[in-house]
Amino acid sequence: MGEDELDDDQLQEPPLSTADHRPCDVAVLPVSLSLRLVEEMLLERGIVVSYETIRRWGRKFGAAYAKQLRRKKPSQKDIWHLDEVVMSIGGRKHWLWHAVDQDGYVLDEIVQARRDTKAAKRSLVRLLKKQGLSPKRIVSDKLRSYGAARRDVMPGVEHRSHKGLNNRAENSHLPLRERERMMQCFRSVGGLQRFISVFSAIRNLFVPSHQKRSALATHIHRIRAIAHWKAVTGATA
Repeated sequence: MGEDELDDDQLQEPPLSTADHRPCDVAVLPVSLSLRLVEEMLLERGIVVSYETIRRWGRKFGAAYAKQLRRKKPSQKDIWHLDEVVMSIGGRKHWLWHAVDQDGYVLDEIVQARRDTKAAKRSLVRLLKKQGLSPKRIVSDKLRSYGAARRDVMPGVEHRSHKGLNNRAENSHLPLRERERMMQCFRSVGGLQRFISVFSAIRNLFVPSHQKRSALATHIHRIRAIAHWKAVTGATA
């Protein structure tokens, strides 16, 4: 190692309080940036910290932030859009089962190894438990497992199965795909499940409803979201 190079121990900053960690956490969690890029951005502002430390902070504080963001009551919307997307974890295929309401609000996500009726049923049971009430309608793609699971879990609920009707759920995967590319895939099922739990809670805060996409409504939504985020994280700037 050259005399101008520093190892990771030398880069470790003095112990900081929870509040002192939060500016870095705020910088990395709500946006699709690589941790190395966040490291460079902080360095430009005179903050010397390794990307591994930023990753540890995100893991340490992210779950607590997400828990506070989810304290508000569940979505009262009555249409659920269901979808599943393939994810590569450690070279093996897994499925992310995903549900959003008609406003694009993420209701639940669960990683499973299979794409069958048993997995669909588990997803619906978990979703129903979280929401506390049944929807008026569920919308899915043409996967038959949804129909079989719906008949067992919520037989009185209308089910529409059509590829074109489910763009809302499919489009909601795009931010996650962007982040997946930044992170160069996920290494474990548990790691992905922890990540989406935090990522979706924060995305729900910052992304406005599909029905409120005017410039003024979006601006007001962002101002309120930032204020809420600062209250949750304790950020002051």
